[in-house]
Amino acid sequence: MPAKKKTATPRSSAAVEDYLERILELINTKGYARVVDIAQSLKISQASVTNMIQRMDTDGLLKYERYRGMVLTASGEALAKNITRRHRILTDFLRLFGLDEELIFHDVEGMEHHVSPPTLNAIEALTAQLRKQPALLARVTQ
Repeated sequence: MPAKKKTATPRSSAAVEDYLERILELINTKGYARVVDIAQSLKISQASVTNMIQRMDTDGLLKYERYRGMVLTASGEALAKNITRRHRILTDFLRLFGLDEELIFHDVEGMEHHVSPPTLNAIEALTAQLRKQPALLARVTQ
């Protein structure tokens, strides 16, 4: 097994990524994100959300004011947009194969946290090529 490379900036945890993805989604659709909305969306307790939000505030991913809500910092927004991009690329790829949307959602939720940037770029390029070549896509999906 190859040795793991050390990176200057460690990847965030899957939980942090899920929160960032959901916060950005809420901000984009509602204009704001509140603890209650995040808890409802992720199906977890408000206390758990508050603890994570406070941790993310300490880590500089967002600014949180109790009872007022939160805003993503520049680094938090950049990470959230990257997570959203990974989610979109993986979803687009799996949709090419006509898989059930619920299955795609669950698979992507697991994969999006573990796919490396080079692999994601390869999947994005493959998706583009399959869209340009319907005959090839038809052969692959038979």
